[in-house]
Amino acid sequence: MMRPGTKVKKVYLYPKPVDFRKSIDGLSALVELDIKAAVFDPVLFVFLNRARNRVKILYWERNGFCLWLKRLEAERFKTPPDPGDEAIELTTEELNWMLDGFDLWRNRPHKVLRPRYVA
Repeated sequence: MMRPGTKVKKVYLYPKPVDFRKSIDGLSALVELDIKAAVFDPVLFVFLNRARNRVKILYWERNGFCLWLKRLEAERFKTPPDPGDEAIELTTEELNWMLDGFDLWRNRPHKVLRPRYVA
């Protein structure tokens, strides 16, 4: 199974359904205008169509853009009940869970804590 890059720093899920006729240029414009993120950073930008049976992942790799597509044959990707207008930041692990069909918003694990000292 092939999944996008392993050197990813962040993953952004675009909160609104996207017209999948958009390709690299159109999705890059959404990243810069709506997400307000640097499209050339080691970041994955995740987009879903209205039916939520397709996902596109846009990312920059060394010398060009990559566009990854997955189409589900029977199921739907799970999304938050009320996503709002802000991009949703995911971990790469959460992205993989989403791609595998898990509903992150109804069964979300605890946040990882990184304490600096014992209180």
